[in-house]
Amino acid sequence: MPFNVVIDREGCISCCNCHTNCPDVFELSSEDGRSQIKKEFRQLYNDLKKGVVPDSFEECVSFAEDSCPVSIIHVTKLS
Repeated sequence: MPFNVVIDREGCISCCNCHTNCPDVFELSSEDGRSQIKKEFRQLYNDLKKGVVPDSFEECVSFAEDSCPVSIIHVTKLS
């Protein structure tokens, strides 16, 4: 089952942890320097903070969620 990934971008401290550990899903915005979901996973009208990723990224996004120092990444399994 795919995973829903949400980033609270306003709380991002640009530590580079998420995109360093999960570069297939996360990237830094060139506009504001905050983390965002890569375009291919975005949903809801190109929202930078929301995306759906396939099962194959479970370990990657879960690690990013667990290792975020400000706990702004939220991963939930879609049913």
